[in-house]
Amino acid sequence: MASFSHPAPKVIRYEDWGLISYKEAWERQRSLVAQALSHLEKWEDRLILCEHPPVITLGRGARADHILLPQTLLHAQGIEVYAVERGGDVTYHGPGQIVGYPILWLERYKPDVGWYMRSLEEVLIRTIAEWGLKGKRWTGFTGVWLSPPPRKIAAMGVKLSRWVTMHGFALNVNTDLSGFSYIVPCGIRDKGVTSMAHELREPIPLALVKERICYHFGEVFGAAVEGAEIRAAD
Repeated sequence: MASFSHPAPKVIRYEDWGLISYKEAWERQRSLVAQALSHLEKWEDRLILCEHPPVITLGRGARADHILLPQTLLHAQGIEVYAVERGGDVTYHGPGQIVGYPILWLERYKPDVGWYMRSLEEVLIRTIAEWGLKGKRWTGFTGVWLSPPPRKIAAMGVKLSRWVTMHGFALNVNTDLSGFSYIVPCGIRDKGVTSMAHELREPIPLALVKERICYHFGEVFGAAVEGAEIRAAD
């Protein structure tokens, strides 16, 4: 009798890093990526969600003039600035924004960066839909948008090393949007920025949004997300 082997189910381990400095989270990410690259077959994929104190980050495609205040003034207001290895331009992170750092070996899913970016967008589109927000993609731009008028609710920027991912996405939940006034968000001058709380006119429970991100992440990537309390969709 013929025997057939089935691939092991994909498992993604969830970690909530809470409110953490950007520098510490960046260092932790790099350490985890190094571990993954050293033991690809044994690597346990991660989905990390967290918040950051106010910080501006510049991706590989960023222009210096997309930061609208001198760094001395930003530092005086407690806003750190980092140039990092992710793709994209300049963005802002602050409390009330959920930042996601998936560290996945894409050979287990699909080794295609375009597919990966569209999958991250899909996770967030499905998540905000549970609050009645109709997220969409905008041709020529990454991230998740609401319209009309066009306004960005989630930004993305990633780096891949031998198909291991780092960096990721930022979803504006209860974010103080004034932080975006210090930059040209993602280098886009003619479109706005918004948040779930701004659209719905009330604060949104971050823990619940994190739970729904985990649920939809598992759904989109065809994996079990372990370490998170997840309920099925209603």
